Amino acid sequence: MSSGLFRALLYVLGIGFLLAFAVVVVPQLLQDGDIFGAFAAGFVNPYASGYALDAIFCWAVLAVWVLYEARAKGIRHGWVALVLGLAPGVATGLAVYLLLRHQQEQQLGTAPKKSAMKTAQP
Repeated sequence: MSSGLFRALLYVLGIGFLLAFAVVVVPQLLQDGDIFGAFAAGFVNPYASGYALDAIFCWAVLAVWVLYEARAKGIRHGWVALVLGLAPGVATGLAVYLLLRHQQEQQLGTAPKKSAMKTAQP
């Protein structure tokens, strides 16, 4: 996959989830005004609880990754991804982090080279 396609897909997916969240969740939240109730609604049954716990643990994994790479690789501004991981959600937060990381790796010259990316494909 080319770098341009990688970035484009991350933008589409990150913004796509942001828009879906804005259409599905925000109107109801504005009507109710109950943030705690909105959070608790993710746990109304075992199936919803499974999805909610998955999102919570995915955010925790993202936080560990962001904190690790801040120290190990000097990736900056990862906190933005963690905030976006809380709202609208991990899909947008992860997409933003990968875009930040990719940009910084290219600036530092540590991004994979095109020839390495071609040999890595099956």
